[in-house]
Amino acid sequence: MRNIRLALLFLLAPLLAAHAQTADPQLLAEIMKIKAIDNHSHPPRVVGPGEKDDEFDILPCDPLEPSEPTTISRPENPQYLAAWKALYGYPYNDRSPEHVRELMQKKQQVMRQQGDNFPNWVLDRLGIETELANRIAMGRGLKPPRFRWVPFDDALLLPLNNSSVANETPDRKFFYSREEMLLGNYLKALKLSALPETLQEYESGVIAATLESQKQQGAVAVKFEAAYLRSLDFGPVTTDAAREEQDAARIYARYIKGGVPPKAEYIRLQDHLFRVIARNAGRLGLPVHLHTGGGCGTYFMLTGSNPALLEGVLNDPALRRTKFVLVHGGAGAFTKYTSYLLMKPNVYADFSEQTWLVSTRSLSAVIREWLEWFPEKVMFGTDLYPNTPEINWEEIGWQTTQSGREALAIALTGMMQDGQITRERALELARMALHDNAAKLYGW
Repeated sequence: MRNIRLALLFLLAPLLAAHAQTADPQLLAEIMKIKAIDNHSHPPRVVGPGEKDDEFDILPCDPLEPSEPTTISRPENPQYLAAWKALYGYPYNDRSPEHVRELMQKKQQVMRQQGDNFPNWVLDRLGIETELANRIAMGRGLKPPRFRWVPFDDALLLPLNNSSVANETPDRKFFYSREEMLLGNYLKALKLSALPETLQEYESGVIAATLESQKQQGAVAVKFEAAYLRSLDFGPVTTDAAREEQDAARIYARYIKGGVPPKAEYIRLQDHLFRVIARNAGRLGLPVHLHTGGGCGTYFMLTGSNPALLEGVLNDPALRRTKFVLVHGGAGAFTKYTSYLLMKPNVYADFSEQTWLVSTRSLSAVIREWLEWFPEKVMFGTDLYPNTPEINWEEIGWQTTQSGREALAIALTGMMQDGQITRERALELARMALHDNAAKLYGW
């Protein structure tokens, strides 16, 4: 028996070593120097006394039924203490109330000194060259080229009465009310007092016009958080476009003046509208970002967020001009599906959210698998967001940036040790994931 145990330990030793792997110090040092493009974030604008920024997300999580954060995102994570030290010169190794009050005074001092430059000041300390800001609208301090706008377009899927789909969970009831507000804003911006009476007019006068306006205002992509509202299954590949257009037009015309469409019919209309939006986005050169994987809220429906549900869209020849980005890469449950989906010529993924959802070591395993499949399609992202005054977007940004870089270094170190790549290739892949892949995707 003892000999069998020794034999098993001998066989498992390489696997145990790989699991316990740390980053090559020289490679990590080089990776820390690379100026990154953050493919996904929710930075707040600069606000004055008494002001509040509620435009950093159309579907904010704060009003939902509270749930416990994961271990990584809890305040006691030592990375946040390290963030205070790196950002504000915090001299202590504890979180005593008097020391935290001193920290808050220093933060307020820096914000006053920097003024509208504060967001740029933060990016400089995070090593981020450009940040894609998912926001309803941009604002003070969030100016290009450091911050690039990614607006939300789920509202364009929802022109009818939403009662049949909005009441499935308490979270969705709140989220749909937010989308209805946003659609109203889009109509107001187009100087429309009501929705058009025909689907054709809606597609040209609202959908196409809104996307064109967003591009003119500086949008570099459009974002869908549809997994919070419905399944990501937007139907199979279109085989009879004319018939599907007629079916969608019939549903739209029947309910645009009133009444509640049955869920099945409304979903068919939404499926059609998503493809219309995606085609217009492709025409305008705007990649389509989609939330995939786990989301906030205790009522979130995980099975509907699997990126594999998008295959009907990703395999549609009519949409091959449109580039799709699997934001979060199926975080938490579906990252292996993402590996295979990257094979499709117009599909990309970032590892945002995973940077604060799971440990650095767990993230390194995901990144390595993606790099072993299609390294040209992998992008860095933080998913930083406003939080508490003590641990706000800059601390979350520091933690996610450090974790993302270290996880990338661990992944590449393992590939070097296993003889898959040279040191030179490892550094090249690091530059691609942190910067070059995104720069190429957005034409910068």
